[in-house]
Amino acid sequence: MAEEELPGVLILDIGGTHGVLENLVPLLKKHFRLITMKEFLENKKELSKKIQSVFVFECRPTVDRELLESLPNLKVIGNSGVGVDHLDVKMISNFGVKVTNTPHAVADSTADIGMALMLASARRLVEGCQIAVSPDTKCFAVDWLGVEVTRATLGIIGMGSIGYKVAQRARAFDMRILYHNRNRRRKEEEEAVGAHYCEKMEDLLQQSDFVMLVVNLTPETHKLIGKKELGLMKPTATLINISRGAVIDQDALVEALQNKIIRAAALDVTYPEPLPRDHPLLKLNNIIITPHIGTATAQAIRMMAEEAIANMLAVLNGQPIPSEVFPK
Repeated sequence: MAEEELPGVLILDIGGTHGVLENLVPLLKKHFRLITMKEFLENKKELSKKIQSVFVFECRPTVDRELLESLPNLKVIGNSGVGVDHLDVKMISNFGVKVTNTPHAVADSTADIGMALMLASARRLVEGCQIAVSPDTKCFAVDWLGVEVTRATLGIIGMGSIGYKVAQRARAFDMRILYHNRNRRRKEEEEAVGAHYCEKMEDLLQQSDFVMLVVNLTPETHKLIGKKELGLMKPTATLINISRGAVIDQDALVEALQNKIIRAAALDVTYPEPLPRDHPLLKLNNIIITPHIGTATAQAIRMMAEEAIANMLAVLNGQPIPSEVFPK
């Protein structure tokens, strides 16, 4: 099929700070004519009718009413990643446009980062590395201690596909696994990982040595963890967030960490990203922050693109959509 016959897909850019990674371009070009935002804005009249899909990579391009109104033949927004809090799904669906995401591609890599943050925080890995390489280090202190992950209690808030993968990994560490979720998992799924359901989140918070947040950001989960919830946690507990920054009340977290209400925090996500350079969270020594790298592996990025492409093609070809996101 000649390139001009392929359906147009709008992307922000190729390469650069926010563009689609160059090694993903051949995957997209197999099925689509790539149109960058710059090309579209320079030639709206001709290109607006050719664009049938938008590939959203790292939350870009921004899909707003103005863009939707300018694309009369748009059928699908293919989001690369599972979280869609940057998309107004209801507004998009009012235009008759489908929204899809990539829950299968992200599950393993995000679960891995959750385990990595838990282990790094428990064993004070970042601090330890700084001590080991510091020119000021003369000897290693014998009283420089972390805490055990093995046989500790892990509370998972949000037991979707990522939360469940975390539980599978935690089982190998002989952890006691508690979970809180809107819907209880089937008995055989619980037994497969040895997970115990907590109907009340408060019960989970009071018992856990590590609390891991694995929820989607919705109006219900916005600031799900605040002063009250942090106060319920053990003073020896660690809070890990691999979901979205706004799930935690960050002011309350600063206070809890400063006053040793909890032992530590490990965050792959913050609000905003990156945090302002003078943010108080950046000045604390009982926190680890990584730059939202839950899916930042060569394998996951490629699988996300493949899953997004499969979703977009399914919509364009009138086939069942593997991962459609419906308005709440």
